[in-house]
Amino acid sequence: MAQPQTRMTRQRAVILEELRKVKTHPTADELYSIVRERLPRISLGTVYRNLDFLADTGEIRRLEAAGTTKRFDGDISWHQHVRCIHCGRIGDVMQPLPVPSVAGMEVEGIYSIVDPRVEWDGICEACAAKGLK
Repeated sequence: MAQPQTRMTRQRAVILEELRKVKTHPTADELYSIVRERLPRISLGTVYRNLDFLADTGEIRRLEAAGTTKRFDGDISWHQHVRCIHCGRIGDVMQPLPVPSVAGMEVEGIYSIVDPRVEWDGICEACAAKGLK
């Protein structure tokens, strides 16, 4: 059985560098457009695979919420997020609140809670300027 690739390839390094440069929490497609400026021959599949690898190894964060497009964060420092309810834009909350304890919490059909987190819904400045509430 082949061992999974764990070395930092050039493609993986460029994806990581470009993700860490932006604060927009891009989707894989958005990051693909950015990375193609440096690596014109990279495929979208390569970007997806490397983002999943980097998230699985803790180099980046994968931001997933039910019913929303998966986004990625190159900043792995302790912080939380707020998501615009209209456009999906994500902002960083750099003074995070403590995460509530899940000790003793039971949810029907769920064996255990493995990743408790706090995330807020909000309205970004651009959507507010359009009169969206």
